[in-house]
Amino acid sequence: MSDIRPEPTPPLIAPVSQWRFATRLRAYFAAGVLITAPIGITLYLAWSVITFFDQRVMPFVPPRYNPESYLPITIPGLGLIVAVILLTLIGWLTAGIIGRLFVDLSERLLTHMPVIRTVYGAIKQIVETTFAQRTDSFRQVVVVEFPRRGLWAIGFVTAASAPDVQAVTGEDVVSVFCPTSPNPTSGYVVFVPRAELKFPEMSVEEGLKLIVSSGISAAGERAAAAAQPERK
Repeated sequence: MSDIRPEPTPPLIAPVSQWRFATRLRAYFAAGVLITAPIGITLYLAWSVITFFDQRVMPFVPPRYNPESYLPITIPGLGLIVAVILLTLIGWLTAGIIGRLFVDLSERLLTHMPVIRTVYGAIKQIVETTFAQRTDSFRQVVVVEFPRRGLWAIGFVTAASAPDVQAVTGEDVVSVFCPTSPNPTSGYVVFVPRAELKFPEMSVEEGLKLIVSSGISAAGERAAAAAQPERK
């Protein structure tokens, strides 16, 4: 009877190598997405805005004043430039007496329409709040306990005081907008007592970056590191 021994099983080197190779591919793919996604989305949004104005503004420009009538190629962004010029002219015209009278008449007409006045009032308030130069809205970051005690959320002060709410609560409250993540255009308006507000060393840009990135931005890491007690 011959002594036949089974050959030893070779080590599983190939599957481990394949697993490491697949892991590296996923890491490279994720890195590529993180690099190209912000650039691609920004370029796409910019091109969408340019195309939107070109398609809706240029048809109203007479051919004799349209540079594309004399050129063999189209000029991207020409509609946006024309729109900016027109808006600037409208602002210049409304700065005079006749322009202000026209605006007042238009607003009176809109405010007497049942449904239109509600939409117009809301849009006007948002636009004035966003573009007004003498307001502190959305220029200060605060930390509030929201939506309950023990949970903290990033918010933006929209009004330094709320007299109507203060008359009901009996406290010095501040209007704070707490946006949702990762879409900061929606959120909740809460009225917080001034004494309960926390003011972090964070700019509005850093606060928005923290919200859009769902808390993984560099600003969030810096704030978390600063909040930890120093080790001896």
